[in-house]
Amino acid sequence: MARLGENRYGKSRVRLSRIVRRADQHEFNEWTVHVLLYGDFETSYTEADNSNILPTDTMKNTVYFLARQSKASTIEEFAMELGDYFLKNNFQISKACVEIEEKLWEHMIVDGEPEPATFKLCGPELRTVAVVRERVGAWAITSGVDGLAVLKTSKSSFTGYIQDKLTTLKPATDRIFGTRATVRWDFSKDAPDEAGARTQMIASAFRKMQGETHDFAGVRERIVAALLKSFAAHDSKSVQHTLFDMGKAALDAAPEIARIHLIMPNLHHLLADLTPFGLDNPNHIFVPIDEPHGTIEATVER
Repeated sequence: MARLGENRYGKSRVRLSRIVRRADQHEFNEWTVHVLLYGDFETSYTEADNSNILPTDTMKNTVYFLARQSKASTIEEFAMELGDYFLKNNFQISKACVEIEEKLWEHMIVDGEPEPATFKLCGPELRTVAVVRERVGAWAITSGVDGLAVLKTSKSSFTGYIQDKLTTLKPATDRIFGTRATVRWDFSKDAPDEAGARTQMIASAFRKMQGETHDFAGVRERIVAALLKSFAAHDSKSVQHTLFDMGKAALDAAPEIARIHLIMPNLHHLLADLTPFGLDNPNHIFVPIDEPHGTIEATVER
C-alpha cells in the first residue's frame, strides 16, 4: 500500500528586473526568484483534489505584484516579504522557502564619476539568499555568493601529500591557485559571549536581527572583502589550508553570522610542454582546464 511522503511545490526561475527611480539616480536590480511551499496538499496527489492548490502561475504574479510595492533594498528583505505574503494569505501553507539570485549590476563609472542611470554588469559571481520559515517561527536566513572567481600566481604550494603507485602529481612550491567559490553563511540568533563595549555593540546588532532588520548589504560587503583579502594574503599550503583561513576571516568580519560554508573547486592550470619547440617553460605558460577538477568544501563555525 502506498502513502504520500514529504512533498512541496512552487515556481522556479521567476525572472525580475526592477528600477528604483530617484531624482538624482536610479538603482537597477536583476533577480531570479524560486518559491517552494509546504502544507496541506495531500489530496491533490491522492484524490485529484486541487482545492488547496495555489497555482504556480499565481506565485509568479505575486513576485511581480510585491516587487512593485516593495521597499526592500536587498534580496534578503524581499525574500522574507514574499514568504510572509504567502503564509499570511494561504491557510493551507505550513512552511515557505524563498531563494533569490541577484546579478551584480553597478553604476558605470565615466570620467571618474558614476553615471546615474547607466549600469555595468560585474561579477561573474551572483549574490544569493535562501530563507525558510514555518508558519509559527522566525526566518532562517542563509546568504551567500555563487561563482566568486579568484586566482593568484604566487604564495601557493602543495607538498607532503600521500604518494602511492598511482600518484603522478609532482610536488609544487609555486603553483597557480584558481577557484570559483560558492559561499553560504547562516545568520545567528545569539550574540557571541564577549566582554566590554564590543559585546554591547554586537548585542544591539542581534536585537535588531530578532526583528529581521539586519544590514544585509553591509554584512555581505564585509564578508566578501574579508574572503578576498584573506585569499590574497594567505601563504597557501593547500586549498583546504586557505579555505579554513578564509572562513575564519569571514567570521571575524561579521559577528552576525554563526557559520560559513565554502565550496572551492581547484581549477587547474597545467604547465605547457614547450620542449618540442626548443623552448623552456619556467612556470610562464599554462593550459587552463575545467574538468576534471578538485573539489574542496567545509563549514567553518564558531
